[in-house]
Amino acid sequence: MDAARHSFRLLIGLGNPGKEYERTRHNVGFMVLDKLAARSGATWRTEKPWKAQIADCDGVVCCKPLSYMNLSGGPAQSVASFYKVPPAETLVVYDDLALPLGKLRLRPNGSAGGHNGMQSILTQFGTQEVPRLRLGIGAADSGMIGHVLGRFGADELPELEAALDRAVEAIEFAQNRGLQAAMNQFN
Repeated sequence: MDAARHSFRLLIGLGNPGKEYERTRHNVGFMVLDKLAARSGATWRTEKPWKAQIADCDGVVCCKPLSYMNLSGGPAQSVASFYKVPPAETLVVYDDLALPLGKLRLRPNGSAGGHNGMQSILTQFGTQEVPRLRLGIGAADSGMIGHVLGRFGADELPELEAALDRAVEAIEFAQNRGLQAAMNQFN
């Protein structure tokens, strides 16, 4: 694989498995990877030993941990180890309630910022040097858990769909032009 073209070899979308969590705010990481997989014609397969769904998206491994959000690091680390992908060549995609709905934020590293799924990744990978793409889901009016596990309102769906498309574009841009260029373009 051409390293200049593909800066990321593993994309990890965070979310919760199961029908009851589909299309919830906490699952935007899954939604972004689903859109990316659909664009590349990839199909998902469940890898039970890793507790993850995997798809080959144009030579990049896409992973949706199926262990529930707060335990995402175990499956993600298993997949990264199997494919021999270092943290720097991994991009984690997840929700952020500190960002307005639809806002994207790419970063090369940092803390989990209170996100339990990202904290699990950082703990399992043993470093904060894990690139990430956060997608704003808006702040909670009341009750954070109800907010992140709730579905988007009908009035939010057009903005959500546009944000998911922009997130896919940001990933593709980063793959072709590098993370710094993508940060300049999409942050």
